[in-house]
Amino acid sequence: MTNQEGTPQAPDEHADLWLTPAELASWMSVVRLITRLPWAVDAQLQRDAELSMVEYMTLAMLSEAPERTLRMSVLAEHASTSLSRLSHMVKRLESRGYVRREPDPTDGRFTNAILLPAGMDKLEAAAPGHVAHVRRLVVDNLSGERLRRLGQDAERILQRIDSPAR
Repeated sequence: MTNQEGTPQAPDEHADLWLTPAELASWMSVVRLITRLPWAVDAQLQRDAELSMVEYMTLAMLSEAPERTLRMSVLAEHASTSLSRLSHMVKRLESRGYVRREPDPTDGRFTNAILLPAGMDKLEAAAPGHVAHVRRLVVDNLSGERLRRLGQDAERILQRIDSPAR
């Protein structure tokens, strides 16, 4: 490699660190998506159901759990949040009568979150609008195959995030 004067120059050892224009364009689309999609979903849930997206997800996860009960630590992992943050959020849901917390009867060191009937009612009332919004924003914009591939690609990226650094 030579510079403008024609003198030899070492290749840029960091050249492979930079994104190509096509990679950069794709990456910027992903950044806009991961920034704006959660905001759009959260805004709809706040407006129509007075729930945040993480509150809705928490109620939904509890609704699908056996006996509508999950350990707080498991719920935090599934909601991709810290136990401390989840605890504050569940406290708000408790104050609204949607969930209750109690010691895990099999191991008192753990706390369970339990979905209450009012929480199930809230979830069922919020679900139609939420699902319609998700359909409009994402599902109906993609063919079945593209949606399946998007899900697979998201899982691959999540696995990389969750795997130990090498």
